[in-house]
Amino acid sequence: MELKVINNQGQSTSNLNASDEVFGRAYNEDLVHQLVTAYQANARAGNSKQKSRCEIAKSTRKPFAQKGTGRARAGMASSPIWRGGGKIFPNTGEENYTQKVNRKMYRAGFAAILSKLVSENRLVVVDDLTVDSPKTKLLAQKINGLGFGSGRVLIITDSMDENLYLSSRNLPNVLVLEAYQADPVSLVRFPSVVVTRGAVAKIEEMFA
Repeated sequence: MELKVINNQGQSTSNLNASDEVFGRAYNEDLVHQLVTAYQANARAGNSKQKSRCEIAKSTRKPFAQKGTGRARAGMASSPIWRGGGKIFPNTGEENYTQKVNRKMYRAGFAAILSKLVSENRLVVVDDLTVDSPKTKLLAQKINGLGFGSGRVLIITDSMDENLYLSSRNLPNVLVLEAYQADPVSLVRFPSVVVTRGAVAKIEEMFA
C-alpha cells in the first residue's frame, strides 16, 4: 500500500510504502459503526440523577377529596403524572453505559477507518510538522500551505511537540494528537487527516 507524501506547499512529492493490513483493508461499515458507538458510550459519565416520587419534597396529603370535585382521582402531589412530580423510571446516577469491544474488533475497525480515508484521498503524509515558536499564526500559515485552508484538520504526530500543541489550541478546526491518542471518533469526524512519517510507523506497530 502506498500513501501520498506532500511537502509544505501541499504538493505530492513521493509515496510511502505502508502496511496493507492497516491502510489497505476493506471497509466494514457495520464494524465501524459499532466501534464508534461503543467509544462514545464508554465516554458517558452516567451521573445524571433524577428523583422518584418518594424523593420529591411535597406533602403526601391527599390534594382533594376522592369524589365530588369532578376532577381525576389524585393521591399525592408527587405523582409522576403531575407537574413537578417524580419520574416513573428515574436515572439513579449509577448507570453503566460501557460497551465491550475486544481487541481484534478494535484493530480491524480502526484499520478500516484508516483505509477508507486513504481510498477517499483524505489522508496524507508529511515528513515532519513543527513550528519554530508557539504561535497560532505560524501553524495556520503552515496548514494553509499544505492546502487545507480553513477546513477541519486532524494532525497525528509520532511525538507531541510543545510548540505545535500550544499553537493549535486557538484553532477551532485543528486537533493535534499523538499516534497512541488517535481514536475512531476523531478519525471519522475530521474530513482531512495529516499524519507524519513517524506516526505512520507507530500506527503500523500498534495495529499491524
